[in-house]
Amino acid sequence: MCFYQGTENEQLNVFNDECSYSSDIGRGERTYSCEFCNKAFSQKGNLITHKRIHTGVRPYACDVCNKAFSQKSSLTKHQQLHTGGRPYTCDVCNKAFSHKSSQITHQRIHNGDRPYMCDVCNKAFSLKSSYMTHQRIHTGERPYTCDVCNKAFSQQSSLTTHQRIHSGERPYTCHLCIKSYSQQNHLIRHQRTHIGVHPYTCEVCNKAFTDKSRLIAHKRIHTGERPYTCDMCNKAFSQQSSLTTHQRIHTGERPYACDVCNKAFSQKGSLTTHQRIHTGERPYMCHVCNRAFSQQSHLLTHQLKHTG
Repeated sequence: MCFYQGTENEQLNVFNDECSYSSDIGRGERTYSCEFCNKAFSQKGNLITHKRIHTGVRPYACDVCNKAFSQKSSLTKHQQLHTGGRPYTCDVCNKAFSHKSSQITHQRIHNGDRPYMCDVCNKAFSLKSSYMTHQRIHTGERPYTCDVCNKAFSQQSSLTTHQRIHSGERPYTCHLCIKSYSQQNHLIRHQRTHIGVHPYTCEVCNKAFTDKSRLIAHKRIHTGERPYTCDMCNKAFSQQSSLTTHQRIHTGERPYACDVCNKAFSQKGSLTTHQRIHTGERPYMCHVCNRAFSQQSHLLTHQLKHTG
């Protein structure tokens, strides 16, 4: 039975699309194509469900908490949270699950089973969802689009993280210094600065880092590698973030806007520095005369007066 919370016309359209299509489709044929990404399906119902990735339609709502879902199976699974039913137990660690499929997926942690293999690069995955996401590396598909700047992503989680640039949301807060971050891995990296953990060491110069990605980027100083190239001027960079920032020279994009005066910047650091005009913050202090500055470059210039 079809279920949709919306206007009468919306309900009728969904009913016509989802509940009243002919099932006599030729076996193996993929006659229904998505007009957004051209992905093809053999059944019209599968196409309708897929298109919700692009449209954001979530027709199945929980009658307890009103959380909405794009698939009825997802709603059914969610409702188990309210009933508390977890009849399926892992025989290795006794963790309980509300669905048999969740138990089977979980047990792959213990047995190492990876049944989903990419036919392009032979990389294997324990979850079908991880396999589907991986394939977008080869197909170039980016079904998740930002409604502010139209930047597209291959994963919903990447879009969610990106949108925090526009919203300014920083949900991950350090409990030691109250500094907040838009991504959890950035918080984890930051927290290592408090406890002095630097687990990643360069074998060339022994410089240590709080996370592996910074070590990899650092090593390019020694190798001279610049794997990220601008497709407009061919300038090459050692880090993806440097390329992204550089490309804004060509696009004119200024995604970082001041919430006080609306002045926009191409780099987050420039916005942070600018905001000190409004806050009066001067975090850089001269250790000789205690004079404070809003920018490190101003402090360095000032210190020349003491050193000559």
